Parts: sequence; structure tokens; C-alpha cells
Amino acid sequence: MVENPYRPRRSVLYIPAANERALAKLPVLACDAVIIDLEDAVASGEKASARDRLATILANRPQRRCEMVVRINRFGGEGGPEDLAAALACQPDGILLPKINTPRDILEAGDALDEADTPDEVKLWAMIETPRALINIAAIAELGRDPASRLACLVAGTNDLIKETGVLATPDRRYLMPWLMQMVLAARAGGIALLDGVFNDFRNSHGFVRECEDSAGMGFDGKTLIHPAQIEAANAAFSPSEQALSEARAIVAAFARPENAGKGVIALDGRMVERLHLVQAQKLLAKAARAIPGKV
Repeated sequence: MVENPYRPRRSVLYIPAANERALAKLPVLACDAVIIDLEDAVASGEKASARDRLATILANRPQRRCEMVVRINRFGGEGGPEDLAAALACQPDGILLPKINTPRDILEAGDALDEADTPDEVKLWAMIETPRALINIAAIAELGRDPASRLACLVAGTNDLIKETGVLATPDRRYLMPWLMQMVLAARAGGIALLDGVFNDFRNSHGFVRECEDSAGMGFDGKTLIHPAQIEAANAAFSPSEQALSEARAIVAAFARPENAGKGVIALDGRMVERLHLVQAQKLLAKAARAIPGKV
């Protein structure tokens, strides 16, 4: 399997393309990525003008490391093809496809990118927010094994899943949990990133932190956000703790000792550590180095 290169996506903020006040704050925000939204966050009467503003928005992207992705309207629906053409003309880092149902939805969008001679660096992200997408999640994520598909990231659309299925929205998300874990398994099998859905009550900081910690524990790479006040907590929750980093450094150092050369299993601080733990430690440190420069 060919995995996509790791990029930090701990905090991914939705900003409506029509919201000039929010867009003006972009240069000072500490989020890992921004989704410029042409879909749900833009009223129907403002969609054309929001699309026209993309060139200005992306021309003024932050100079710091920040992934810029455009969420278009459904590719096969009203405004979708026009959104895609306008977005590609501005060279974003990615295109977020909403309301996908099958792998074909992603492949058709990928074909459009290829026909437009879009650089390979422009990736596709996909919203998992319909029952059909959940049913087809394994086949959708499998596209991540083929670089030609451009699929790099799945995004849980939890609000739409609740609306479409009628499950009860509870603080612990117990009725969503089986589907969220299904997404984690599929994303890991496909070697692609996975982002959790938004937390609607941005004034409830304690609830947000708890949900981020649960999400990180499940294996998500980050969380989509609706307010800049959520960025700091998301970055903290999806970054390795100092204890985890210390343990990883110790494992790497132990296997590097001459007496442990070639050993598959060693003893470290009273426990058995295998080569697979070394691989995990190295991956953790590599990710931390990308997400928190100077920390490792």
C-alpha cells in the first residue's frame, strides 16, 4: 500500500467563502488547515458571488504552513461543476467533495481534475455524511491505495448523518460511535487521513475538549471546526503528549544500543518491547516533528 505523506490536520477550520470578517483573520490563525466553504455555510443567493471571491481568497493565503481546501457544492448537482472550475483556477491544496455516496463520485471528480491538467499535488477530500457513503465506506477508502485517485482525506459529516438517519444526538455520541469507528478502520486500511465532524456548541469548551480527546483516542487525525476558539484545544488533543514522546524516544534509543542490534524483542523499564513498538515510536516522533516543529 502506498500511503499519502503525513500532513498535520489536527485542526481544520471551516470558513464560509462569503464571510469577509472571518477570512480576514486567516493570517493569524494557528489551525493546520482551512476549508473555504462554498456549500452549506453559504446561502443560495450568495453562492455565485462567493465563488467569484475564491481567486482573491486563495491569492491572499497565509504565508505560514496551512493547507487550503475548497468545499464545493455536490459535483453532480447545481453549481458543483462551476465551483470546481473556479477552485481549480486558484490552485488550492485540495477539493472537498460533499454528499458522496460511492467510489464513482470520487473517480468522476478525479477525472475532471485530470482533464483540467490539475497538478498531482491537488488532492481530493470526501465527506462521509450519507447512509450510502457509510455502506460503501470500505470501497471508498480503498481508493486511497491508488495515488491516481487523488483521495487523501475523509471527513465525517456527523450533523448530516444524524439528520439522515434520525439517530439521537447525545453528548457522548453513543449512537454515532459504531459508524465513527467504521470510518477509522476504513481510513487506516486505505492509508488516508480522517477528520472528525464539527462540535456545534462552540461556547461549551469543556464538552469540546472531551469530544476531541475521545476522537483522538478512536484514531482520528484531527477535527473539523466551526470557530477559531476551538483551534488551540484541537491542536492539543491531537498532538502527542510529552509522556508519549518521552516513551517513544526511549524506545528508539534502546533499540539503537549496540547490545540490542538485531534483536526482535528487548526489555525496557520492566516490560517487553518489540520491533513493532519501535516502528510505532518512529512514526509518532516523525509526525510530532511535522506537527510541532522543535518539539522532537
